Amino acid sequence: MTNALALQPAEWAAHSAVWSAWPSAADLWLEDLEPARAEVAALFKAIADGGKGEQLRILACGPEAVASAKAALGSFGAEIIPAEFGDIWLRDTAPIFVARDGALQAACFQFNGWGGKYVLEGDDKVAPFVADKAGIAAAPYHWVLEGGSIDVDGQGTALTTRQCLLNANRNPTLSQQDIEKNLRESLGIQKLIWLGDGLANDHTDGHIDNIARFVAPGVVVCMEPSGSDDPNRDALKAIIADLKAATDVNGRKLEVMTVPSPGRIEDEEGEIIPASSMNFYIGNSAVVVPLYSAATDDKAVEAIAKLFPTRRTVGLPANHVITGGGSFHCITQQVPKV
Repeated sequence: MTNALALQPAEWAAHSAVWSAWPSAADLWLEDLEPARAEVAALFKAIADGGKGEQLRILACGPEAVASAKAALGSFGAEIIPAEFGDIWLRDTAPIFVARDGALQAACFQFNGWGGKYVLEGDDKVAPFVADKAGIAAAPYHWVLEGGSIDVDGQGTALTTRQCLLNANRNPTLSQQDIEKNLRESLGIQKLIWLGDGLANDHTDGHIDNIARFVAPGVVVCMEPSGSDDPNRDALKAIIADLKAATDVNGRKLEVMTVPSPGRIEDEEGEIIPASSMNFYIGNSAVVVPLYSAATDDKAVEAIAKLFPTRRTVGLPANHVITGGGSFHCITQQVPKV
């Protein structure tokens, strides 16, 4: 490895491909397996966008899942790759692709099942497997980091939360300064903007891609509370205030845009679901926004569309995908062009 600085490009930069996975484990997804597959297939079709989007490289675990994925996704050119993995959350288990010395490098971090809560066989092997299949040199890093815990502007600034990156269940021996140093070396992050807590009942311990995202250099989007019973009202207000007080690596105060949160969304047992309009994926030609049958769905899609005037913005149901613990951004990992 050379001493040249790595840099993780912003998600709105051009992609050559996107890696994701097909819901495969019937014992995890139960009655949501086929409905989740339908939602994921719609996501992939929107990303492909009739050939205008990026290449789809989709992992599938086991013969039944491989056959199912080929049948569902073959019509729009997805490459189906047999693989061993626990579940589909490649934002966190796959490599983070960075530019270094004019070439791509696959930054492969340790993965411990979101602090030991969901340790599934094969998930800790996804990063080197994807790097190998992508034909991109792997750079192993021996500390825990999930891709959904950071969001970058492509110029050296990133967003994250203390709830996740400073959680003792990830890297108990690393200080805040240690983590900042590691992120400079691995992803080229020169300025880290620390927010507090994420969404209620988010088993990722506050992943940033559920609460705030860069949409351009110096411009971030987050959610404003919806309804008097929004379970994240205080947290969302604190996020807005912290972002308005923040500056990026170039000393610019951030321009803070907001969209309505989905509000209070519950599962069949009445438990709060960490539904988020922020968990959108920015593809080459389309931005795909998850919907949760919330009263604010249409307003959220309309607001996000204004942030990406050169792309088509699509809202798609994610009610069954989120039963697995995440949404559209959580299952994707883009490969930037360099």
